[in-house]
Amino acid sequence: MSFFKRLFSVAKSEAHAAVDKLEDPVKMTEQGIRDLKNDLRQAMTSLAEVKAIAIRTRRNADNKKKLAADYERKAMSLLQQMQSGSLDAADAERLATEALNLKEQNAGQALTLAQEAEHHEKMSAQLQAQVNKIKSTITSYENDLTTLKARATTAQATQKINKQMSQIDPSDTISMLEKMKARVEESESLAVAYGELADVDTNVDQEINAALSKGAVKNASSNLDELKKKMGIS
Repeated sequence: MSFFKRLFSVAKSEAHAAVDKLEDPVKMTEQGIRDLKNDLRQAMTSLAEVKAIAIRTRRNADNKKKLAADYERKAMSLLQQMQSGSLDAADAERLATEALNLKEQNAGQALTLAQEAEHHEKMSAQLQAQVNKIKSTITSYENDLTTLKARATTAQATQKINKQMSQIDPSDTISMLEKMKARVEESESLAVAYGELADVDTNVDQEINAALSKGAVKNASSNLDELKKKMGIS
């Protein structure tokens, strides 16, 4: 039974560790930034594609509009030639009618293409707004990440210091200081004692030498008296 309890405890601790890892704000922010940058790349690709379609459609619409105006000018030119007599009336009217039909056809296509271009341009504007929003969010997340990393570093350093401080026993520190103080005082006392012994030895030597010096002076004086007496000097 105890084996299964231990197994459950291990699994539970691993689960908590996994949850803690997932809930790490720094790692979550880094992952969020990576996801947003991936979304940004996809949005930029879509934006470029839609813009390209809008540009091509608008260009085609303008070309169709110009072509319609050109057919209208051709129809007018045909009618002018008919009026001047340089072209048969029946042929001029038939060709002018065909030109006007082509004008209407191209004008209709130009209108349709212009509407499609406007639709694509609106989509492009929406995608551009989305791209700008993603860029702004990435910038905000990167600023938050910088702050979180700084806070995490400070928190880890504070935690380490507090942990070290919590492991220090003030009574042990005081006891250690008292022992060091006693040893220092003992060393100082021994130094004073050795100094006094050295002074005593020096004083004894000085007394001995002084006594010997007096004896030498006395002997020299006796010898001098004996010599004077021998020579008959008083």
